[in-house]
Amino acid sequence: MDRAADIASSPELEGAAAALRAGGLVILPTETVYGLAADAGDARAVAAVYAAKGRPAFNPLIAHVSDVAMARRIARFDDRAERLAAAFWPGPLTLVLPIADAAAVCDLARAGLDTVAVRAPAHPLAHALLGAFSGPLVAPSANRSGRPSPTTFADAVEETGAAAAVALDGGPCQIGLESAVVALLDEARLLRPGSVTRAQIEALIGPLSEAEADAKRSPGRLARHYAPNLPLRLNVTEPRADEVWLGFGAIGLPEPLNLSPDGDLAEAAANLFAYLRAADRSTAAGIAVAPIPDEGLGEAINDRLRRAAGFVG
Repeated sequence: MDRAADIASSPELEGAAAALRAGGLVILPTETVYGLAADAGDARAVAAVYAAKGRPAFNPLIAHVSDVAMARRIARFDDRAERLAAAFWPGPLTLVLPIADAAAVCDLARAGLDTVAVRAPAHPLAHALLGAFSGPLVAPSANRSGRPSPTTFADAVEETGAAAAVALDGGPCQIGLESAVVALLDEARLLRPGSVTRAQIEALIGPLSEAEADAKRSPGRLARHYAPNLPLRLNVTEPRADEVWLGFGAIGLPEPLNLSPDGDLAEAAANLFAYLRAADRSTAAGIAVAPIPDEGLGEAINDRLRRAAGFVG
């Protein structure tokens, strides 16, 4: 994080804030993945994000804030939201709440909904830029829509660097998997699993309902999402000769692209998108992925893999 700390106290940070105020886009590191940031209240800037990503306009964007105080200005918090924010912010949890200030997060960023998805990222550079800008930023993953999310500066620049006025290098992303998303509109619903697990959330606010009723309010809910160009097979213990194999634990240990030789789900999550990208650059005919336990963080990893393979509607 030394590079991030240097930028946080340098003219480069103010240059990024100035670019955002002028309606430009900025590649921004977070602890989850790299984002393509824009002023959340500027519809033209938000439209430029959609254009750079090739993202459908019905897929809402997350408003990133510096702290709970900024979040309360744009969203209506209830007791559940207060408890979750106190426990997990700054960090990889997004809350979908009723909108309080529609001007701060424009209609286009919210996909025309009366709700807003909001989170406070933990990366020091993201926090510094939000403080310098003094307002919420949309910052969807800095990839072309549907592609694996970038977890390194180089991958972010390769994907959407041409559209960015400034690109901030904060090193590799620590978590490497997008935030968990919880809707708190009536019943609490887990719309997207993440590194903040279902069990951790339920320990604070009780049982979570199924996501379908509010699924449209979350990013990352398209049936085919996070997808490499090569076809993807899941739960593979014997790959074909023409496939790149992403192993996990003892399954696939001889392979260089083992998500975690030790079977560590956090390590697997951090490596997931980078390894999908590496496999996609090969001359293979497809990608095979070893079974991943569907518990804890494994629920989020398998969610991304199923969407990458086109199995989730």
